[in-house]
Formats: sequence, structure tokens, C-alpha cells
Amino acid sequence: MRTTVGIIGAGPAGLLLARLLHRAGIDSVVLESRDRAYVEQRQRAGILEQGTVDVLRAAGAGERMDREGLRHDGIELRFGRRRHRVDFPALTGGRSVTVYAQTEVCKDLIALRLEEGGPLLFEAEALAVEDAQGDRPRIRFRHQGREEVLDCAYVVGCDGFWGVARKAFPAEVSRMFERSYPYAWLGVLADVAPSHDELVYARHERGFALLSMRSPAVSRLYLQVPAGTEAGQWSDEEIWDELERRLETDDDWRLERGPVTQKSVTPMRSFVHEPMRHGRLFLAGDAAHIVPPTGAKGLNLAVGDVVTLARALAHEQETGSPELLDAYSATCLRRVWQAERFSYDMTTLLHTAPDADAFDARLQRARLERIASSRAAETELAEAYTGFPLG
Repeated sequence: MRTTVGIIGAGPAGLLLARLLHRAGIDSVVLESRDRAYVEQRQRAGILEQGTVDVLRAAGAGERMDREGLRHDGIELRFGRRRHRVDFPALTGGRSVTVYAQTEVCKDLIALRLEEGGPLLFEAEALAVEDAQGDRPRIRFRHQGREEVLDCAYVVGCDGFWGVARKAFPAEVSRMFERSYPYAWLGVLADVAPSHDELVYARHERGFALLSMRSPAVSRLYLQVPAGTEAGQWSDEEIWDELERRLETDDDWRLERGPVTQKSVTPMRSFVHEPMRHGRLFLAGDAAHIVPPTGAKGLNLAVGDVVTLARALAHEQETGSPELLDAYSATCLRRVWQAERFSYDMTTLLHTAPDADAFDARLQRARLERIASSRAAETELAEAYTGFPLG
């Protein structure tokens, strides 16, 4: 098999890149190790920045998002039983975010790809990327019981943290930066209408809590738990009781309870691989960087990567100049590190570390009070949350 761009991974990064390349007249093949049902059902991110929403619309993939997604014009911070709303449009010149699950983004992009976009092979396991510095890099993969080779002009690894693409970078050119956190998120899906119409981020002495949603009828909620916790250690009643404690306020707000349909635990870590390019091999999304979910940045960072790369590949095809491709890694990493910084700030602002003392608690409270009382501090949070410029 031959193609111009071989894409490993049919998550939102790989699928959106294929879509953008298709619209630019550049052929590609997408290889995904899992089956279609798995890709369309795995629960991941749910917050789309303004720039991500704009890109999906421009790519012709926004019709269902606009119909079913939930536009949010702010978030609520809770601390000391107080509530403070951050008004995004008022602070950012009109920007907002949209609640629309990654599973739904993938469904939309898969449908478009299969309808008009070109090859998308499920259950096609990438085994290795070869000759990344040559003129025709190759992806060795296994599909339908046979080992095959995809010859490419370029290879893009959108295959996540554990994928094969990053392993093709020689050790001498790789630099890795990592931070692990001593806590995790216990997340639940519940068949109950959200108890608030926007996301609620709560700092509590017992630990962080987040009230989110997937639809007007489905709530998504999270509790900070110690790293290594297993979801089965918590009963449904214990989860609701703890959410109620951590989200409590001095007014008449109440948490609505309902049947829990899914539980999972998300570890918390920060990771960046530099550079994001080696020869004709490019990394995008989780293959290159991981952020703790507190800042709602993971999916949106992946979108920034593939927008930058699609633009660079189109520029090279139209002009013959590799200038934008050569700048890909540096361009993406500027945005990545700002997102890492913001995600770290939000995480340390709202979570209670196991070794935290009274001084740490008062510093967190002071930081939150600063946001609640200073338009400049509030604007910094709103601008970062709604998204850094793409590319």
C-alpha cells in the first residue's frame, strides 16, 4: 500500500487530521488497532474550546455538535462553601466552550471518513515505523491476520502515550519531561440531569470535586482519590455522599442523585516529549504530550497539533516549501507548554496533596480569592480555559 500521509490512530487527532488533509486534496490512510465500536464508545474528554469548535465547523464536522452540544459561557468555582462564576464571553471578547463528548466527535469524523474521505482500517495494529529519516518512511502493521507495509511520504503518530510512533525516535534526540501526581480522579456517569447548568470546580479540604455533564439527562462527576485507587472500592452511595460534602454551599443548592452507569479511575500526570518531529515522522496528541484533566486541554491540544500539521503539509504541497513543516515542533510546543502550565496551575489550585498542611490550604484559598476579586486574574483563567490560539 502507498499513500502520502500514513496516520496511526483513529482517535480525534488522527481522524481530524485525515479530514483536514482530505479537504486540502492530500491523500492519507488511517490505521487503528481497535475495532470501530471501541473507538466510538471509549469515554474521554468532553470540553471543546472555542477554537476546536470553529475547526470542526470549518471541516464540515460540526452539524451534530451544533445541534446536540451544550454551549457553556462560564464555569463555577466553589471554595469555603462559596460560589463564584467566571463569565467567559465577558472576559474573552465572546469566547465560550462546548460540552460535546470525544466519543461523539469520533463518531462524526468516522462517518464522514467512511462516506467520502478515504481508507480507514480498523483492527489494523501498527507494529513499527521504519526509515523515518528517509524519503519513503514505512509503517509495518498487522491487519486481518497478515503483516503488511504502508509506504508513505510522511507518517503521523496519533497513537497515544503507549503507541509505537514515539518509540521510533532515537534516544539521542528525545527529551522527556514528566510529573506524576499523588492523586487520581474517580469518575462516574449517572442517569440524572446535571445539578447545575455549567461545570463546577470545587476545592474542599477533603479533596477536589467536579460536576460536569454529557447531556441534559446525563451527569459526569469526579472525585479526587488517592493514586492507585480502584473504582470498585467505592459504592454508589459513598460516591454521592462524598460529592455532596465537597460540593456543599451556604445557599439552597442541592445535588441531584441518580443511577450510576459507569465508574472509572483516571491517573493524573503531565508529560511532554520533545521534539514532536523526527525526519518525516510527526507526533500529535497524546503521543507527544499528556496533561492532567483539570484544565480540559487534552483533546484541544491534539486539535491544535493536527491543524498546525495539516496547514504545513498543504503549504508544502502548494509551494514546495518545507518552512512550516520544519517549524511544526516548535510551533506546537509553544502551545503545549502553555497548556501544561495552565493544567498544572488548575490542578495544584484545586486538589489537596497528601502532605499538604495548613499553610498550603491557606495559599490555595488566597489564590481562589484572588481570582474571585480581580478581573485581571479572572481574565487569565478565562482566556486559558477557552483556548490558546491554534497554530
